[in-house]
Amino acid sequence: MPQSLQSQLATDILQRINAQSMPAGTRLSERSLAEALRVSRSPVRTALRQLADQALIDPHPDGGFVVGAGALQVKPAALANTSEQEDLYLRIAQERLDGKLPARVSENELMRRYDVTRSQLTDILRRISNEGWMERLPGHGWAFTEVMTSSVAYADSYRYRILVEPAAILEPTFHIDEAGLKQCRQEQQALVGGEVHHVSPAQIFDANTRLHETIAACCGNAFILDSLRRINRVRRLMEYRKAVDRQQALRRCEEHLVLIDLLLAGQLEKASTMMRTHLLDAAREKRAVASA
Repeated sequence: MPQSLQSQLATDILQRINAQSMPAGTRLSERSLAEALRVSRSPVRTALRQLADQALIDPHPDGGFVVGAGALQVKPAALANTSEQEDLYLRIAQERLDGKLPARVSENELMRRYDVTRSQLTDILRRISNEGWMERLPGHGWAFTEVMTSSVAYADSYRYRILVEPAAILEPTFHIDEAGLKQCRQEQQALVGGEVHHVSPAQIFDANTRLHETIAACCGNAFILDSLRRINRVRRLMEYRKAVDRQQALRRCEEHLVLIDLLLAGQLEKASTMMRTHLLDAAREKRAVASA
């Protein structure tokens, strides 16, 4: 595995520890981290070992790792390089939506256009590929995949979600993923606690879609989960393009916490009703922003 990928994953893990205000001793689940970072468990395991070698996390007696005191002492400046990557990532997304980037492009073209090294570009392309809006072509080059750019299609995606997501909670096969929901609750609580005013639009989008996909997965119907994941992939760039109203984002996260608590308490009827109201309100706010 390239060192750049290992280092990037290690940095991503440190950022999550910081963003979620994880106390020392918190278990670091390989599975949860792999799902959150959209990679396999093997590179996550390697990144965790690197952090352990740096005394930032500690081994657990029963295996795996926990947050160490060293991770809590890492200053934001130590992670500053990630903000530059975030800027480049969002610039690529914006220029693709604006039609300034062709459907197919080579790494050399991107390196010249954005004045970055191959190592820096590799990290960005890995992330974009994992998110599903760009893929490597056989041989050389990359191709952008389908994205949602029409406001009509965007509105239709919300109509679909309003029909499907509340109903999924009432499916007879619905089974609570307690560990997954609690992990999402940590993320949402961190956002409500103040991170929503500082993190990037991509981080807000990822945390929120992770929760909705976790809930959809609980219904046990692979078609429902797959359709929601596809919608989230193609609407991702449209979301980045919209101006982020941090107060609205905060309100959505507060609603997420209530929704999670209803699910964990087994109050599925109330959770389904709240999911519908939550999506209706979100769709209404998005339309208002689009017409402003």
